Amino acid sequence: MMPFSELVLASHNAGKLKELQAMLGDAVRVRSVAEFSTVEPEETGLSFVENAILKARNAARLSGLPALADDSGLAVDALGGAPGIYSARYADGQGDAANNAKLLDVLREVPDAERGAQFVCALALVRHADDPLPIICEGLWHGRILHAARGEHGFGYDPLFWVPECDCSSAELPAAQKNQLSHRARAMALLKQRLGI
Repeated sequence: MMPFSELVLASHNAGKLKELQAMLGDAVRVRSVAEFSTVEPEETGLSFVENAILKARNAARLSGLPALADDSGLAVDALGGAPGIYSARYADGQGDAANNAKLLDVLREVPDAERGAQFVCALALVRHADDPLPIICEGLWHGRILHAARGEHGFGYDPLFWVPECDCSSAELPAAQKNQLSHRARAMALLKQRLGI
């Protein structure tokens, strides 16, 4: 794939933009799709990959730039993979705190041994809106769901996600460490390999 100096990230999430720019370093300038439109496309896919491709094509169409989309979320074993692709809208779009509260409530009676979960990230990169060969890279980060929030960093479900190898929640990790371990970091490492950067 041809190298490029900038791309548009198909997200209005400032946390994601900051994380992905840090992971890509100075090799590529990452711009937010918010510079081109405030309207988010409807995520009609039934999987992380389908939604990532849909968002990438939309961002490329709006910006005229190569586009990278990240569709990610939390898949909880005891909930059959929920909230999954609906992670950001789990509590009817009321935000991170409401999503976390709902998850804790739903898992209230679930013992530690059955609280396994993984963060999932699907990255889709398209060179242009009609790219017939999007690059897809996926990353998983295994952990379990805590009984109460811990930590001040990160966003989303980070305060509830226990990282066994670090003996802390994702929200207790410094950003630089999270950016080496997370589902997004794993998917991005594969993408950088594919792009040769």
